[in-house]
Amino acid sequence: MKNLVLVFIGGGFGSALRYLIGKYLNSPESGIPYGTFAANILGSLLIGVILGLAAKNNTLNSNQTLILATGFCGGFTTFSTFAYENHVLLKSGDFTSFAIYTIASFVVGFLAVFLGLFLVK
Repeated sequence: MKNLVLVFIGGGFGSALRYLIGKYLNSPESGIPYGTFAANILGSLLIGVILGLAAKNNTLNSNQTLILATGFCGGFTTFSTFAYENHVLLKSGDFTSFAIYTIASFVVGFLAVFLGLFLVK
């Protein structure tokens, strides 16, 4: 039960922060949802750092890893919003923004995780 509460608390903070970032960075005029992109990339970097710290000499204990990686990063990043925004871009015929957003999200997201892991070595 304690683990569930830790994930719940971390996820709540992550979701609230993602909402605020999306509110201020997503703009209908730009075509690309920069808020979701920023949250997903920053979350990828954070989970790399968090899991890297957890693996490095047990710097983080299992409760800290659970609240930060599973909870916060899980709530902060969002595949469902990413998928929906891609649907909107495709439906509107904005294939260029769709391609840029999708490719950049995957490539930069992977690089951010690797960078996070590298930073804590």
